[in-house]
Amino acid sequence: MATHRARRRNLALAGGLAALALTLGFTASPATAAPPSPVNYVALGDSYTAGTGAGDLYRPPVACWQSSPGYVDDVAETGRVALVANLACHGAVLFPAGPFYDGVTPSVFQQITSSVGQSALQNAGLVSITAGAVDAGSLLALQNCSTPDTQLCEGTVSGIIANLPVIESGLEIIYQNIRASAPEATLTVMGYPRLFDPANGLPVIPPANQSQVNLAVDALNATIAKAVADSRTNAKFIDVTKKFLGHAANSADPWLVMILAPVPPFDRLPDANFHPNEAGHLAYAAALLSAVKPAQLAKR
Repeated sequence: MATHRARRRNLALAGGLAALALTLGFTASPATAAPPSPVNYVALGDSYTAGTGAGDLYRPPVACWQSSPGYVDDVAETGRVALVANLACHGAVLFPAGPFYDGVTPSVFQQITSSVGQSALQNAGLVSITAGAVDAGSLLALQNCSTPDTQLCEGTVSGIIANLPVIESGLEIIYQNIRASAPEATLTVMGYPRLFDPANGLPVIPPANQSQVNLAVDALNATIAKAVADSRTNAKFIDVTKKFLGHAANSADPWLVMILAPVPPFDRLPDANFHPNEAGHLAYAAALLSAVKPAQLAKR
């Protein structure tokens, strides 16, 4: 009898606990439930996505130069995505044409339409890209503004800004090509950081020129954001300027590479200048992961 009474008490207790759990909103999860598989990730674009600044300072004689660990590697390291391919290349322009095309580096369009690109993109759940800076004339702006000549710098930046509508059209076509090749993917379009803090001193480059370069970056970011909105691809623009505040190339804690003298045995300034260093690439990775939740993409 005692045994039967104890069993009834245990059953009553179990029933009461189950009722309490339901009241509080808890439900049992199957013990065999597995987490979703990491979403397939493909990266495209220029030097920022190729990882420039995180590795060697100078470009070797290769068609597609990549450095590690760039932000793409940092995102992959989290285990939240499965990196299928990073096709980005230092110096990539949008299309294999134009005044800034070097005739060697695969363009963004070529990255997308290559057999490797098509194979990687068709099953992608996440795509990230940085593109447009080379086409806009970023190297020309840095060359002409890295001098005391404020008039030359201002004229260069004005010319770049006047040409941005052409860049916008090219960006729209690129985003549409990505969407066609990766119809199930979330497309994340990363912007560029301001390079200078004009309040800080810097040899050769006066504050007025620093401000002009930042003006060009802001105008380019606005153009990229507009191209995203007008492309009708449901792409998402990710602005990184706030993340880099206080971490410009000439700040006390820079997240951008800036070496103002050639490093032997080279006779030119580093190719990695004005690209994110390892801390900067980590900031890019954080911006991407905070804007897009890979686990949610995997559940779609």
